[in-house]
Amino acid sequence: MPKKLPHRYQAIVMPLVLSVLMSAIVSFVSTASGSGLQPGLLALWLKAWIFSWLVAFPSLLVVLPVVRRIVAATVEQPRSSS
Repeated sequence: MPKKLPHRYQAIVMPLVLSVLMSAIVSFVSTASGSGLQPGLLALWLKAWIFSWLVAFPSLLVVLPVVRRIVAATVEQPRSSS
């Protein structure tokens, strides 16, 4: 069984994975809708995705703590069953 990263890396791994997936999806949709389904779409999308990810990852590192505070202020926390 592969060894997992220690819990302390969660603050970096979660935004990393989220930024990869979200920037890939959004950049593909945007690129495909802007240029249409054409033979060079994959290369065009990869270029757009790399740039999008370079913006998305640092943005998530900054924005995620703010989002957590907003969610905590608007969503009721579960009651402890003690």
